[in-house]
Amino acid sequence: MTVQVEGVMAWLILVLSGVLEAVWATALGKSEGFSRAVPSTVFVIGLVLSMAGLAIAMKDLPVGTSYAVWVGVGAALTVAYAMLTGDEAASLIKILLMLGIVGCVIGLKVVSH
Repeated sequence: MTVQVEGVMAWLILVLSGVLEAVWATALGKSEGFSRAVPSTVFVIGLVLSMAGLAIAMKDLPVGTSYAVWVGVGAALTVAYAMLTGDEAASLIKILLMLGIVGCVIGLKVVSH
């Protein structure tokens, strides 16, 4: 039972780290080459926390799966946020492709040991 709880915690940390990847990627884009203090600070804090969470999750989860989930969650959320805020044009094909990424992330969780 303890192993299962640790595994669930590792997955939660991994997904949260993916969310933080979207935060730092978005902040990096808004930092204008690190010339804006607030987005630059959010970038640094988000990056450090995201990487730390990824490293912690990798203690219990396979490296390849962890990295793919981390990138997938971060990429999908970054594009979704950009489309919702109007920074990037929304389209049906983009939404379907993002759902494909999310489906693959879920698939990796399902087949992971």
